[in-house]
Amino acid sequence: MQIESKKMDNQYSEEELRKLVEYYKDSYEQEKKKSDVLAGRVSDAESKASELEYKLGRIKNNPVWKVSKPFRIVMHFIIRTKDRIIRLGNPKGILRKIKSKWIEHKAKKKHGKKSFPDEITRKSQETTVFNETLKFSILVPLYNTPKQFLIEMIESVRYQTYQDWELCLADGSDVAHAFVGELCKEYAKKDSRIRYKLLEKNEGISGNTNRCYEMATGDYIGLFDHDDILHPCALYEYRKVIQEQDAEYLYCDEATFKDGNIDKMITLHFKSDYAIDTLRANNYICHFSVFKRSLLDGTELFRTQFDGSQDHDMILRLTSASRMVVHVPKLLYYWRSHKNSVASDISAKSYAIEAARGAVADHLTRQGFRDFEIVSTRAFETIFRIKYQLLSKPLVSIIIANKDHYEELHRCVTSIIEKSTYEKYEIIIVENNSRSEEIFAYYEQIEKLPNVKRVTYQNEKSSSFNYAAINNFGASHATGDYIILLNNDTQVITPSWMEELLMYAQREDVGAVGAKLYYEDRTIQHAGIVIGLGAHRTAGHTHYKVNYENVGYMGKLCYAQDVTAVTGACLMVRKELYDQLGGLSEEFAVALNDVDFCLQLRELGYLNVFNPYCELYHFESLSRGLDVKDEKAQRYEVECEMFRTKWKRQLEAGDPYYNPNFSLDHSDYSLSV
Repeated sequence: MQIESKKMDNQYSEEELRKLVEYYKDSYEQEKKKSDVLAGRVSDAESKASELEYKLGRIKNNPVWKVSKPFRIVMHFIIRTKDRIIRLGNPKGILRKIKSKWIEHKAKKKHGKKSFPDEITRKSQETTVFNETLKFSILVPLYNTPKQFLIEMIESVRYQTYQDWELCLADGSDVAHAFVGELCKEYAKKDSRIRYKLLEKNEGISGNTNRCYEMATGDYIGLFDHDDILHPCALYEYRKVIQEQDAEYLYCDEATFKDGNIDKMITLHFKSDYAIDTLRANNYICHFSVFKRSLLDGTELFRTQFDGSQDHDMILRLTSASRMVVHVPKLLYYWRSHKNSVASDISAKSYAIEAARGAVADHLTRQGFRDFEIVSTRAFETIFRIKYQLLSKPLVSIIIANKDHYEELHRCVTSIIEKSTYEKYEIIIVENNSRSEEIFAYYEQIEKLPNVKRVTYQNEKSSSFNYAAINNFGASHATGDYIILLNNDTQVITPSWMEELLMYAQREDVGAVGAKLYYEDRTIQHAGIVIGLGAHRTAGHTHYKVNYENVGYMGKLCYAQDVTAVTGACLMVRKELYDQLGGLSEEFAVALNDVDFCLQLRELGYLNVFNPYCELYHFESLSRGLDVKDEKAQRYEVECEMFRTKWKRQLEAGDPYYNPNFSLDHSDYSLSV
């Protein structure tokens, strides 16, 4: 029903008002009926849920159910194993899983109490003379800390092999937990390095830690939770790195443990070196953070508005201010998991999720970003997908090398045209000695489109295939501000794929940006490249052949992160940077030219980013076949040797984004034995 308003005097006639009242009354009754129906459905659903919950409780409390637990564990293991065999297509994958579990079990033993120093090592570290005196102030905010937790925490500090430290304890415990203060005072009498202060009131994590900082007199500040444990060599290892690298901010690897026993590890977290995009999406640094006192000059330590994620806020601020952030790739921190800890369940402190989002938003704003969006991912509530605003809409040149392969090229180009939401692009097909009539007929068809053109590559010097040279030739005809190198055997999945690449490539500190690529069966073909990985010790793809539903190691498949290299099968870079480097190095005719290009960008100080929210299929090697036999294998070996020679220093140093505790034989973040 439509009722025209009286625009001049805004008056209605009596008849119009009557109809208007009837119209809204009918609308109200209809909506009320819908509401009543929905309310009824909700009520029915709640009743069924309560009934099922009651039945489930009876089952779980049944003695027969409890006795059958071992049988059920075995049965579920058999079912999972069967499903994995079917999914992987062969038993080798299962054997890999079993081997990985065995290696992980050994690693947990290796990094637990067995890693503690013997008497000879302890004596050596205790008597080490450094070039200057340096004191660590370890800050521990206390609040109703369980007695055993408190004792184990303090003893782990007193047991340090590096002796120049002070332990600053600010206690906000209530009267019912007065034993916390009494115990701390006893320790302070025995050890003058322990400093204790009873607070007038509990000020929360941030406030209590700030009170600790007011007590501190050290050169470096360390942040330690009241229920966790330090490895005996933690401070010694940090002091050594400070002397060797003049580190201003330091962190290490860590493990979560249960039942009061560090050998009962739940999770081992082996981290990458400093990576700003990784840190923005995920507070992977966390423990054991130690920083030079001067980094805090004129700023707060913890800001109360970010309570629950105060450490993420602080880490973002201080690492951004530091000229030398160093990761110590050793497991030196043990994070206790118990019913009230975030290590056990983030919902134990649900406010931490919003605090983390706020901390990242504040950091991004300080760095000059505007109109971004921060969204929790399926990996974890505090692991974020960050959507950045496009600052402009530049022309993007998509370069696709092609020889014959009509079906593959048709699928690729069609997916770009039909799915892409970004409109300002050109497609440059680099024709390379095709022979079929079908492909030339297709060229004529697509060249009628205003944003598609074909250029013909002719190599008079050599008749052999040179992927780098072909792409460089295509790039010389590009008129866009950005280039996408794209294989003809790819197919777009994400409609906003170009925007996802561009939101990172537009940054001045970013070089190349890569996508998440799948095989036809939706297992992963590419999710970032690690140098030194694989049998040839040149470079390899992480999470290779992992199912698309997998969140990856520590959620890595769910957020954009800094990596050493990305594949040239789908790579975006600014045209000026591509030209500055002279394009892909043509000495790497087929293999490793993309990795070489990314390493050159890193040498210039640029970051390379993997964005899992740009997804494409990659029907790998349809264009040229696999390098596994005869001449192709020989060519591959030659290029691998060239790569190892050219990047010898970087390979020996190891990939900064791949922890040295991981094996280079496998792509699934398996631990080395």
